[in-house]
Amino acid sequence: CPPAGDSYGVLPRPCHALVLLNPQSGSGRALDDFQAVVQPMLAEADIATTVFVTERPHHAHEKVRDEDLSQWDTLVVMSGDGLLFEVVNGLMERPDWKEAMKKPLCILPGGSGNALAASINYYAGYDHVAKKKLLTNCTFILCKGLYTQMDLVSLSTASGKRFFSFLGFGWGFISDVDIDSEKYRWLGSARFTLGTLQCLAKLRVYQGRLSYLPMATEQSSSPAPRDPHAPITNGHIPQPAGTEAPGSPPPDSLLVPLGQPVPAHWTVVPEEEFVLVYAIYQSHLGTNLLMAPAARLHDGCIHLFYMKAGISRVTLLKLFLAMSRGTHLDLNCPHLCYVPVRAFRLEPRVAAGIMTVDGEALACEPVQG
Repeated sequence: CPPAGDSYGVLPRPCHALVLLNPQSGSGRALDDFQAVVQPMLAEADIATTVFVTERPHHAHEKVRDEDLSQWDTLVVMSGDGLLFEVVNGLMERPDWKEAMKKPLCILPGGSGNALAASINYYAGYDHVAKKKLLTNCTFILCKGLYTQMDLVSLSTASGKRFFSFLGFGWGFISDVDIDSEKYRWLGSARFTLGTLQCLAKLRVYQGRLSYLPMATEQSSSPAPRDPHAPITNGHIPQPAGTEAPGSPPPDSLLVPLGQPVPAHWTVVPEEEFVLVYAIYQSHLGTNLLMAPAARLHDGCIHLFYMKAGISRVTLLKLFLAMSRGTHLDLNCPHLCYVPVRAFRLEPRVAAGIMTVDGEALACEPVQG
């Protein structure tokens, strides 16, 4: 039964789905699993599929950016979260992005992380499951054909890049685990356990300034007036709402350019030494990591976590073990802070450590979302 207040659309029957599949994702079983588990279920549900197997990075990004999508009722991503990141950003680069983004998207877990699939399984009220059972549950959701809205977060970097993110932005410990464990992809989700232990052994501290606009702040508090001499964000001068050129990307109405101080009604975190910073917008960070139990698909909220330096390795490990059940905040660890926010900014003091967006690595530089 859908949660109260959510409005749902329904896919047509018969339905035509474009399936974007990365055969290399996770432990490399996505194509086999699609043929064995997914296809028979979709056939019974009257969903016809066109399978597009990606051959290189950015292949899916280019396909959805350039292709006429009108022949498909839904786009299905069978991979880890990285391929959906490509698809979302490819759609957002289209001149008709407003229309293209109305096309229902479906995620079927075929990677090692599968955070969005685990989150949707959780929102749907299913028991916590992994691997084939999670794939079956997500395929069943597609067969039912109900779809609803999902928040995206607009991220901009000091070097002028802009991304649209559906899962989370991280810096420090969690991002290190994610990227350092890439070499163990063949282990499936166990790669993250091994990566966590390795990163615990060489626990690093990162210096920078973290600021945010708390969720409770009145919506009416407008951003500071724009300095006419300030640098331009995202390659375009922010226009008042309603004056954007057709086809231009959505304006970042809550943000001022990265070169300027954050607006006065923002909060600046007093500490400047962190073990990790993670802004997550879904419930799960991985199949076995329930990081933001309060998150929902479109709550208009960024769930911001940060861990201050000085935490012991034992406490950090305890927090991660508790996170598998979503009980890490019950431990009341003074080093772990959680705040629901509408926008954030992170300014590293030096370019140290890996940043990630939806599990993909970024160069370390100031970023806001």
